[in-house]
Amino acid sequence: MKFRPCIDIHNGKVKQIIGGSLSDEDGKAVENFVSEQDAGFYAALYKKDNLKGGHIILLNPAGTDYYRQNCSQAEKALKEYPGGFQIGGGITEENAGSFIEKGASHVIVTSYVFQEGKIHYENLEKLAEAVGRDRLVLDLSCRKKNGKYYVVTDRWQKFTDVVVNRDTLDALSAYCDEFLIHAVDVEGKASGIERELVRLLGEWNKIPITYAGGVGSFEDLKLLKELGKDRLDVTIGSALDLFGGPIKYTEVVSRLG
Repeated sequence: MKFRPCIDIHNGKVKQIIGGSLSDEDGKAVENFVSEQDAGFYAALYKKDNLKGGHIILLNPAGTDYYRQNCSQAEKALKEYPGGFQIGGGITEENAGSFIEKGASHVIVTSYVFQEGKIHYENLEKLAEAVGRDRLVLDLSCRKKNGKYYVVTDRWQKFTDVVVNRDTLDALSAYCDEFLIHAVDVEGKASGIERELVRLLGEWNKIPITYAGGVGSFEDLKLLKELGKDRLDVTIGSALDLFGGPIKYTEVVSRLG
């Protein structure tokens, strides 16, 4: 299990928010932490510690002023640490290549592929053609409904009909290099991991998966490693002392970096 660092950008600032609270209305969200530092600061830190495969997530809708501000922040990080980050949020076949050119190792995609509640394989193929399968990460962030985990889109606000299970992972893994999966119901709460989801993901072992959501202690990390059979990487946001939480970043790096 490796540690994948994150830079979440909302309304033009590096933040940690409660994932399920996102709203497109006026860029609202419940904030856990708002940084006084820009994205370049965090990129320099992660570069110094040789942490690769981190995620930059742009949390406002594409085409808005806030999204443009987010992109400006992201460019600072990509310039500081070229090749060190994957980037997601508003990615389409039209702009995917530009993020790669600016220094992203991969693009992370959800809403462009999952539209009207379904998987649009034609858009997956367009993305794979635009940047290559080896530069594409699919975000299967999900929320639980009726006992199953469903992929959610549009800043985690809309449920799709796509269930996160073995069949879905098998089908989509042919199109991408990795999966990123936020357990949205516990995202930003540092209240414990989604055990059932972690078990499911740990049983499947074909391409890399990074799990995010609910990690609030080193005990949670130990449980994640056990239930995930040491097959999942992890990203930690609000719980890190970098973002006002109790978990020491330096200790995470020493254990998992």
